[in-house]
Amino acid sequence: MLRTFKLELPLHLMIWPGLLIVLLYHYGPMVGIAMAFQNYIPTMGLRGSEWVGLENFKYMFSLPDTLIVLKNTLIISIMKIAAGLLVPITMALLINEVRIKSFKRSVQTMIYLPHFLSWVIAGGILIDILSPSQGIVNKILSSVGIDPIYFLGDKSWFRYVLVISNEWKEFGFSTIVYLAALTGIDPSQYEAATMDGANRWRQTWHVSLPGMRPIIFLLMTLSLGNVLNAGFEQVFILYSPQVYETGDIIDTMVYRMGLVQLQYSMAAAVGLFKSVVSLVLVSLSYWLAYRFAKYRIF
Repeated sequence: MLRTFKLELPLHLMIWPGLLIVLLYHYGPMVGIAMAFQNYIPTMGLRGSEWVGLENFKYMFSLPDTLIVLKNTLIISIMKIAAGLLVPITMALLINEVRIKSFKRSVQTMIYLPHFLSWVIAGGILIDILSPSQGIVNKILSSVGIDPIYFLGDKSWFRYVLVISNEWKEFGFSTIVYLAALTGIDPSQYEAATMDGANRWRQTWHVSLPGMRPIIFLLMTLSLGNVLNAGFEQVFILYSPQVYETGDIIDTMVYRMGLVQLQYSMAAAVGLFKSVVSLVLVSLSYWLAYRFAKYRIF
């Protein structure tokens, strides 16, 4: 036992920095959950603030904005999940049909690059592109006789801008996962399909998609745990009061309550509510992944 421990000591030492960071930044702040059950006053701290039980949660659900924010979060998340499955699968199938390796690698690199941009940079690019006065998109629309559209200030357009821009930034990363699934398909299946007279479309429908089915179902199931994560960084950078009705989500509501309006107890209650629901959804998604795709993390 002692000899084994000495051999594994370097590995234990490598784990400790990461473990300390997790304890400090993930588990340490959980002490603040107590604020959700208090009338928290910063000058009195957690010990001196009055305990109010579930009053903050009752008040949270009595606010008309809560249901609007919850609805926005669900709609935006579901739209992103759907697009996050359809676009990468389609792109992976298209890239898989390319036979020129240099062109194939170039396309993969180009669609993968936006993933490395932070939303601060990507948001600045989008604001310039979608500007109603100087943006290239509205200049193209004006050239064909269409009035300029204020994409980031029009509540009817804002959700679609979020979904499309999120896919532009992230679909390249997801495409790699589906391309890896395609490379795992036995080439003899394509040869057999060719001998049976199947064209490329038939081979895609009857060989490629069935071969990708396990990973598609797995990622679709695991995405259930992110239903309440609509993308704080993206929304925070792109939204404005004009689009709160359709673009405000739980995370931005917590930010405004906690850091702008200084309603610490309410912000903690909203955040705790989201965390509990997310925990249930993540647990359900892993159970479904194991039940139907035989996937497990432990």
